[in-house]
Amino acid sequence: MGDFNLALVIVAVIVCMLVLLINVYLLINYQHPDDANQAYFPKFVVVFGLSIAAISILMLPADVANRQACRHAIYNGACNLTLPMKELWLAVYIADAVLVFFVIPFAMFYYEGDEDKSVGKRIKSALLWVVTAAIVCALLLGVLYEKVGMVDFSVRHLPSATTNFTSNWNFSLGQPCIGGSGAVACSAYTANASSEKTWTMRTSFPEYVVALATIVGSVLFSIFGGVGIACLPLGLIAAFVRRPKTVITRSQYIKEATELGKRAREMKKAADALRQEEKGGSKGTKWRKNVKAVEKELLQLEEDVKLLEEVYPQGEKAETSWALTVLGYLAKLVLGILGLIVSLAWMAHIVIYLVFDPPLSPFLNEVFIKLDDIWGLLGTAAFAFFCFYLLLGVIAGAMMLGLQLVFVTIHPMKWGATLMSSFLFNVGLILLCSISVIQFCSTAFGYYAQATAAQEIFGHTLESLRGIKYLYKYNVFQIAFIVHAALTFMYYITVLSFQGWRRERRSGKFKLSS
Repeated sequence: MGDFNLALVIVAVIVCMLVLLINVYLLINYQHPDDANQAYFPKFVVVFGLSIAAISILMLPADVANRQACRHAIYNGACNLTLPMKELWLAVYIADAVLVFFVIPFAMFYYEGDEDKSVGKRIKSALLWVVTAAIVCALLLGVLYEKVGMVDFSVRHLPSATTNFTSNWNFSLGQPCIGGSGAVACSAYTANASSEKTWTMRTSFPEYVVALATIVGSVLFSIFGGVGIACLPLGLIAAFVRRPKTVITRSQYIKEATELGKRAREMKKAADALRQEEKGGSKGTKWRKNVKAVEKELLQLEEDVKLLEEVYPQGEKAETSWALTVLGYLAKLVLGILGLIVSLAWMAHIVIYLVFDPPLSPFLNEVFIKLDDIWGLLGTAAFAFFCFYLLLGVIAGAMMLGLQLVFVTIHPMKWGATLMSSFLFNVGLILLCSISVIQFCSTAFGYYAQATAAQEIFGHTLESLRGIKYLYKYNVFQIAFIVHAALTFMYYITVLSFQGWRRERRSGKFKLSS
């Protein structure tokens, strides 16, 4: 048993190191050239935040493995030698909340501060905003914790009489416990409604902070996750269907390139005009609306340039480049089909196991258990994959809605062209939603992840918290998730199918609102 626990600790350390190296690699390759060799504090926050998000997702499979470490223990104290998962959960999620609500906003205010100011003034300005937000949050959390920081557990009062010890005990379905002259009610299923009581106790402050952060993340998760779990696979399939079938001629290339050049010059004029307005201090609602319009048009222009480069490869390796383009779209088709299967499995599991009470079937829970019977870590690996896929769906949904909705700030992630402000925004979004992903997974796979520390925090305390428990009692977030996913599926299947899955061509002159 000690060897198993030691192996689990070694695996955890190795995984943490791999996660750190992968996040450093992503930062180096995604960062914008303007941020090279500078902005070290925002970069540290990005790497640390991504590592916390990834580790928090991996902790649920680790929690399951940690529970299995003492399943076949010979002596009672064997489970005391396993990892202290509840303390680790609280530490990770407190760090998550601090990063989302304090550290990342400070890094964004500092990074986007006026470069003409000194470092001290930029730090002072960023601290002013963050300290103000911290005071407001602390007061709000303190008041809420004092007033409604209680958990209400529904229990049944089951009295039973006592009798002298005898060598013959007669129990039956109608008499499941000791009888006697007193009242007998030892079965919660057969007890009458009047025996139900409410047991109230105060939760710990760290658990309360995690619960409130989970509620905020659950709202975003039900929207972004529902949209993303549908658009992630269907977007890949749509990209394959819309793929360029053949290369274009040189004359067509010149015509398209000329049109893109005109659009680029219009964009430059618009950006210069907005920059002059900013220097003049006129940063009103119209200015912000025009800035978002320029950002959206710029993203569309970059996509059009990329598409033009695909349909007219140049250079000595033009044929090789076209072959790689074709293979890339085939890979998108394969990944899209596999992702569609996983997305449909997720939606079916939510309906079968979460929406109906009692559940119609354990479904994926049984699949993971059977995979564990084949090989000890196979079910755990599949479990981790489904959790990661859900987080990827949240990211895909956030990017899709950020490109479609006017009131959402666009922070695109692009290879070799991502500013630190966009990095920080997306890391904050991932961290905020990762809490809800873990809570959602611990509930959706409650049968497989039973008796874990995560289920104690998210499955019992959170769902019994006063004022919040009704959101989980009536499956508000699960139903919202299914509704958003269904609407997104309908959007792709009907609207895009009606348009022939063709890419929308932009025409006309780009204009700003006056």
